[in-house]
Amino acid sequence: MGIWIYTLLFLFFGILLVSAFTQKKKVTEKIWLGIAFGILLEMWIPAIFAYFFDFTMKAHIAALLFMLAVTIPVSIRFKDRILEKDAEMETRKWIAALLVLGIPFLICSIWLQYTHMLMPAEDGSYWCGQSTYGDLCMHLSFMTSIKNASFPPDYNLLYGTKLSYPYLVDSLGATFLLFGSSIQMAVAVPGTLLMELTFVGYMMLCKKVLKEKNRAIVVATLLFFLNGGLGFIYDFDMAFRDQFMKIREIFEGFYKTPANQPDFNLRFSNVIADLMVPQRSLLAGWALVLPVFYLLLDAYEHHSLKETVFLAVWAGALPLVHTHTFLALGIFSGGYIIGRLIVDPENRKDILLRSLIYLLIVLAMAAPQLLGGAIRQTVEGGSLRIQFNWVNNSGGRGFIDEYFWFWIKNAGIAFLLVICGILACRKRGRLDIVLGMMSIYAVAEIILFQPNEYDNNKLFYIWYMFAMIIAADYLEMMLVRLQGLPGRNLLFVIFMAVSVCSGSLSLARECISSYQLFSKSAVEAGNWIEENTEKTDVFMTGQQHINPVCSLAGRQIICGSNLYVFFHGLNYRAQEWDCREFYEDPLNHLDTLQKYNVRYIYLSDYEKAEMEVDEEALSESFDVVFQNRDVKIFEVSTQ
Repeated sequence: MGIWIYTLLFLFFGILLVSAFTQKKKVTEKIWLGIAFGILLEMWIPAIFAYFFDFTMKAHIAALLFMLAVTIPVSIRFKDRILEKDAEMETRKWIAALLVLGIPFLICSIWLQYTHMLMPAEDGSYWCGQSTYGDLCMHLSFMTSIKNASFPPDYNLLYGTKLSYPYLVDSLGATFLLFGSSIQMAVAVPGTLLMELTFVGYMMLCKKVLKEKNRAIVVATLLFFLNGGLGFIYDFDMAFRDQFMKIREIFEGFYKTPANQPDFNLRFSNVIADLMVPQRSLLAGWALVLPVFYLLLDAYEHHSLKETVFLAVWAGALPLVHTHTFLALGIFSGGYIIGRLIVDPENRKDILLRSLIYLLIVLAMAAPQLLGGAIRQTVEGGSLRIQFNWVNNSGGRGFIDEYFWFWIKNAGIAFLLVICGILACRKRGRLDIVLGMMSIYAVAEIILFQPNEYDNNKLFYIWYMFAMIIAADYLEMMLVRLQGLPGRNLLFVIFMAVSVCSGSLSLARECISSYQLFSKSAVEAGNWIEENTEKTDVFMTGQQHINPVCSLAGRQIICGSNLYVFFHGLNYRAQEWDCREFYEDPLNHLDTLQKYNVRYIYLSDYEKAEMEVDEEALSESFDVVFQNRDVKIFEVSTQ
């Protein structure tokens, strides 16, 4: 109960502050913006106080008192604005559109979060979905390690390293754990809220651009969230000859969905199944950047200095939520402001002044977050490099597909409408938005920022958000001009069916997917570690990514899976080699235990499969303090 009251208070604070510091908003806008801002506050404020009190209940109480101290005087000062009646009521058609799409997306979110985030089985094991089998363990490691930890937090997957990954969504999960929530609910409840904020936020952004074109808003929303390109063609091709094997594989195979088939150079995965569900930092970034995009358009449209300052503060808080999303926002803002200077020449001085204020506030807030982690890892780690056309030119070895065909089959036939919309953007009054989104596209097409070139999709999908709005706007214009043409509605239905087929199949597969993540033995070991060892105890383990020591118990290990540490741009070879040498010859590498202050040695089937473990030497040299069918834990004497 405590976590619900705590969270609801922060959401209430968010609604009050949004009402005070933004221009007059309708009820739906206030609630959406306020809830999103409240979540941002619940991420940030306890984390700030954790630098003084560690990430403990004391820090959370201090955060709550601070918010009361800020919100009460602000509410008194701006009570007229907070209590003012809305200038206009929302139209019934808009409310209907929100409900028609928002409710099914909410149900889908609840189902995916419940079944994909450590769903407990009767035997005590934990299960997940297809998309979360890889990333979930990493986020669990951050979440469980942050609970009661000192700040800045350590990277518990690599000894001697500070956490530079954008961790605020996981610290939010740690807040739930502190208040007594189960580990499943600590992941699933914030995840569900963030997913629904993303769905509603995208529709709100569409409405901001498309005004009262409700059909176009619905189309853009479906095109974005049910994306998947033309991948279904490869599964349906010659289906009778192979007895529908490829179609059955969609629902039975592991990553055989139409939207994600690297063998056919189909890399633009469905945003719900392959991004929002497994990539929790990206999900939080999307949920919290959509309001910033909305406020950005609103502030420049209404020439509001106060709203510019408010959105700048919000934007400056995003790097530790999700760095790629913050980068995309910065790139879009640059292109959009240039567009505003072109389309609104009479107010250029005002635009430049507000843009300077926006830039200075964002840089002042974001620089400390970026300099200590993301920039250092990208530049010093050698991740920053030039490569044209993303994964279609993998490793710079030449195009796999013809340029435009690559994007048509990956982004769908709506990509053709995007091109048309870009060509007509000046007449349609969309030049500023097109310059903003195409700035993202240009950067993502030329520069890689991570060791994994595929990670540039985190930039492309922000471009795609706006691209589908432009596509829907152009499609709406075509439908109006084709009024009275026989077959017009049939063409529209065919277009939508082709556009969402791959994404719908991919999402359906994700909804029914189920895989065991942590066995009963692993869960028992994780529970024992959490209850019987100290927060600061260091464990020797293998490099398996399914590791209850770091994921379920939040303890420090020497070296985690290279699925994580490599793609985070970290040098882990020394730690990896030290662990292997110890397991294979423990008696001659006892100094390794002192080097890393190891208190416990974890041995499971994963370590035995990964290395030639000398289990006999471990048993003779160290006491077994925990044992079940699959796991042994040895204690290293402190004497």
